[in-house]
Amino acid sequence: MFIQTEETPNPATLKFLPGQVILKSGSMDFRTVEDAADAPLAKRLFTLQGVRSVFFGGDFVSVTKEDDTDWVMLKSMVLASLMEHLSMGMPIVNDNALDQNKDDGENDSEIVQQIKELLETRVRPAVAMDGGDIVFDRFEDGIVFLQMQGACAGCPSSTATLKVGIENMLKHFIPEVEEVRPVDYF
Repeated sequence: MFIQTEETPNPATLKFLPGQVILKSGSMDFRTVEDAADAPLAKRLFTLQGVRSVFFGGDFVSVTKEDDTDWVMLKSMVLASLMEHLSMGMPIVNDNALDQNKDDGENDSEIVQQIKELLETRVRPAVAMDGGDIVFDRFEDGIVFLQMQGACAGCPSSTATLKVGIENMLKHFIPEVEEVRPVDYF
């Protein structure tokens, strides 16, 4: 097994591409070892000293390091853990974790449905290329609240992405949108 790595716009985050499916749909963000209780691969990565958070996309894993950790040592440890876990066919996430990750959106207003559709088709594919995700949190009083995940969480360019890119696009297509704000769970 050969695992490629890519730098992301966030210098604290590396994207690991193992050449196989990690999640069949959506994404999962693990900010603590407790968050990873139903995700054996994420739990394993948290055992490595210096891992701050783990993010799963469709075909990649993003790992964010602690500020006082150097990628020189951590990168090889992450690669070894990923290679061992995946080559042994161990589960990436447990089934109940996948069930908790679903949002059917059946009670969403028309505006929220439009916002989610634009995020899904125009924003998420681009940020996934950078090792992260942007997830809809809520819409209230003209303000769209989005959660930055993976490489996007804490990225120096995330404010520009939100304000210049996403906010302008949403305002253009949905007049009811007045502003976009991040929701930070760290």
